[in-house]
Amino acid sequence: QRRASDKRSADIQAAAPEMIDHLISGLQSGLSLNESLAGLGKRGPEILAPYFKTFQENLYLTGDFNRELERAKAQLAQPSTDLIIEALLISKTLGGTELMSILRLLGNFIREDLALRREIEVKQNWIKNSAHLSASAPWVLLLLLSTQRSTTEAFSNGAGIMILFSGLLMTVIAYIWMNKLSEIPAQARIFAGDR
Repeated sequence: QRRASDKRSADIQAAAPEMIDHLISGLQSGLSLNESLAGLGKRGPEILAPYFKTFQENLYLTGDFNRELERAKAQLAQPSTDLIIEALLISKTLGGTELMSILRLLGNFIREDLALRREIEVKQNWIKNSAHLSASAPWVLLLLLSTQRSTTEAFSNGAGIMILFSGLLMTVIAYIWMNKLSEIPAQARIFAGDR
């Protein structure tokens, strides 16, 4: 369940720059903002299509652009789409003379942010794998040494069993601690709240 949710989040985040490209393309071709957003349901990134088809249907029913865009923002629930939708809401309220330059700037920012997060994830995975190897190495070595009779005798008495148990306990604690430290915190949604 959590893995599917994480994948959905990552897919939506990755589609945000393409969403901006589609909006810019639509606006440059003379479409209104409403039409450009509705077009995301047909020609936009596949992961975003259901949300913007719903947006288009609801907009035709209610005619309330801001409310339907807020609803789409709540359904997408991602920091990058929050930024895009807030930029659109502000431009709709204050007038959209600078909307194209804001969208381009936002697209560059989101692309750089995604590239940086990918780099962090690659390095984090490398460190995590090294930590897993470090945790398992002593036990693999002990397994190899256990083929010798002297090692088996050394760990078959009470003190030896206590040492093994203590080592196992410390390895488990270190493993849990390493996994906790290696988690990349989720991006905060600055514009998560409704207006």
